[in-house]
Amino acid sequence: MKIAADFSQRVVVHSDSLEWIESPMPGVHRRPLDRVGAEVARATTIVRYAPGSEFSPHVHTGGEEFIVLDGVFQDEHGSFPAGSYIRNPPQSKHQPSSEMGCVMLVKLWQFQPDDRTHVRLQTNFMGSVSLEGFKGIHITPLYKDPIEEVSLLHFEPGAEITLDVAKGAELLVLSGSLDEQTDTLTKHSWLRVPVNSEINAKAGKEGAKVWLKTGHLIDVENQIIRVQNA
Repeated sequence: MKIAADFSQRVVVHSDSLEWIESPMPGVHRRPLDRVGAEVARATTIVRYAPGSEFSPHVHTGGEEFIVLDGVFQDEHGSFPAGSYIRNPPQSKHQPSSEMGCVMLVKLWQFQPDDRTHVRLQTNFMGSVSLEGFKGIHITPLYKDPIEEVSLLHFEPGAEITLDVAKGAELLVLSGSLDEQTDTLTKHSWLRVPVNSEINAKAGKEGAKVWLKTGHLIDVENQIIRVQNA
């Protein structure tokens, strides 16, 4: 299966407008944003757990990264409410569930194969600092390694940013709105830009809170090969 699989193209998806698709597990539904592969895939997806639903125990051979958008996600490591940012590296395992239900942005098979770093953050209780060179924008760093960087950007109303993203980037609007080129990105809109690109964005009248990931698309061909060889 291929969805938004041409990584040389800029892609915008207003995920709240997509239909929910059933997963192999009852009560778990998906809105795919990009995907290369069948059930084992390099994928970026909005996932919804109905109250009381769960997935079977499994190993994340290629790693799993997610941010909880609504509700509370649970596994044997704890309960993770909205705002939680989690990285389960390659070869990690768990049994996910949600007693009250939840919605998450989930990314699979987008790690370096030797990464073994677990990350569990509750971003709603983390501070931020001014983003150097930009007025009215603050940053909350979440993760950084030699390949990629993940952060939250907090825009005041009307704040503008120009980012040189030579190794590609993607973002998800968590709240507020952002104008980027000719698109207005609202809550849960997703943008992916290819390598050797720029992001030129301006926050709307209510400002914006944005999850941003940069650098990882330089390795996308290797990510896909690792899935195909799994």
